[in-house]
Amino acid sequence: MTGGEAISMASSSPSSLSPPEVPMELHVSNRQKLLDSLLQHLSDSARPLHGFVLLQGGEEQTRYCTDHIELFRQESYFAYLFGVREPGFYGAIDIATGKSILFAPRLPADYAVWMGEIKPLPFFQERYMVSMVYYTDEIVQVLVDQYKGFGKPLLFLLHGLNTDSNNFSKPAEFEGIEKFETDLTTLHPILTECRVVKSDLELALIQFANDISSEAHVEVMRKTKAGMKEYQLESMFLHHTYMYGGCRHCSYTCICATGENSAVLHYGHAAAPNDRILEDGDMALLDMGAEYSFYGSDITCSFPVNGKFTSDQSLIYNAVLDAHNAVISTMKPGVSWVDMHKLAEKIILESLIKGNILVGNIDDMMVERLGAMFMPHGLGHFLGIDTHDPGGYPKGVERPKEPGLKSLRTARQLQEGMVITVEPGCYFIDALLVPAMENANTSKFFNREIVDRFKNFGGVRIESDVLVTANGSKNMTKVPRETWAIEAVMAGGPWPPLSKASGYTENGGEAKI
Repeated sequence: MTGGEAISMASSSPSSLSPPEVPMELHVSNRQKLLDSLLQHLSDSARPLHGFVLLQGGEEQTRYCTDHIELFRQESYFAYLFGVREPGFYGAIDIATGKSILFAPRLPADYAVWMGEIKPLPFFQERYMVSMVYYTDEIVQVLVDQYKGFGKPLLFLLHGLNTDSNNFSKPAEFEGIEKFETDLTTLHPILTECRVVKSDLELALIQFANDISSEAHVEVMRKTKAGMKEYQLESMFLHHTYMYGGCRHCSYTCICATGENSAVLHYGHAAAPNDRILEDGDMALLDMGAEYSFYGSDITCSFPVNGKFTSDQSLIYNAVLDAHNAVISTMKPGVSWVDMHKLAEKIILESLIKGNILVGNIDDMMVERLGAMFMPHGLGHFLGIDTHDPGGYPKGVERPKEPGLKSLRTARQLQEGMVITVEPGCYFIDALLVPAMENANTSKFFNREIVDRFKNFGGVRIESDVLVTANGSKNMTKVPRETWAIEAVMAGGPWPPLSKASGYTENGGEAKI
């Protein structure tokens, strides 16, 4: 390709975005944030201010017994602190001095034949802005030499429960660890809490992941037609975010659900692989988000496959949209996330009453937890280096036990700097609705004839990534949401719309209280 052809291709690109440079200062500041928090904790606990934080990075994995190496993605806590892209590393922070140390694997000579140049240690020191770099087989000697305290050096290792997965993080392991004292309880809650509130440098990457993903969602929306396969929608999204955003990784497996599949909350997995043919009259529910330099996005758009909302589709869609908008306009520091979930439920139930799908008193419905029959999942979750970023249930925050509420990934009060998804939904799931219509306490609320009309409707979810600001919130996601805007884009109209009277702004806008 000539330079002129490359310029021509760039000028005709359907994207106005280009991948930003990633400053390593982001990870330097993350390490300093951890160090400050850990020193404060040790000081408050009257413990010595020495020892080492030690994390083990991720390892490459092969597919079962084969030599097929899966595309490597760094372990998230290690990525947060060090930003290292390569596998096989360890990282340490000297608590007494604040110095950061990377330990690189000592690669065999034939690595250069098959995998490329073997980088010297100073390369990693400069790239990742750390104080020192050694080889992994030098961990024991280096840490012993660096230690200035008495007795065995102390290692703060990462071990704790992820409340989204119920899996435990893996503490570092290496030959010679018996020469050290180890602490398995102090680091995890402190480091997890550091990840909850995002820095400006982190927010810039999350915003880019949102921008390129929003743009890709709009492209998919424009090109969706009856007769296509769901996986074609997934393919268009992945192509756009990789081609124009440099996003080699997705935040999670794409959910490209149409028709009745849109009532399957985690559709798109290997047993339901986005392979249905789109039919005229279907609703599409597309939950897709790109990841850029470890930081992710999580966006859901719902729209009619043929580009025109029916009255039934408008009813359900606007019920969810009203809940989505009400939550975002109410969010600010100090607000309870459990209260936000209940607000979303109440607005959806009120809309279903107006549409004659439900009958009865809204307060009675809330007492019976009827909202969980239509929205069984939680309202949203923290977002950052992981799609479900950790920190939802720190010590002292109890998980609710009621239907719907027990699925919340956090029950915390909002804080400035949190990024959290707002994703209300309304689904017609037989496995929930049939028992509810047979239950003595809830059967009275259902207009069965109307409910039957929605039997194969599927569902609607609207999901945006929202930053909690000092006075309210900022929606980082930039896709058409109003029914008229979706129809206009699907008919070929511009996005963002030319008229600012629509209420949409290019920066996502800020809602304030």
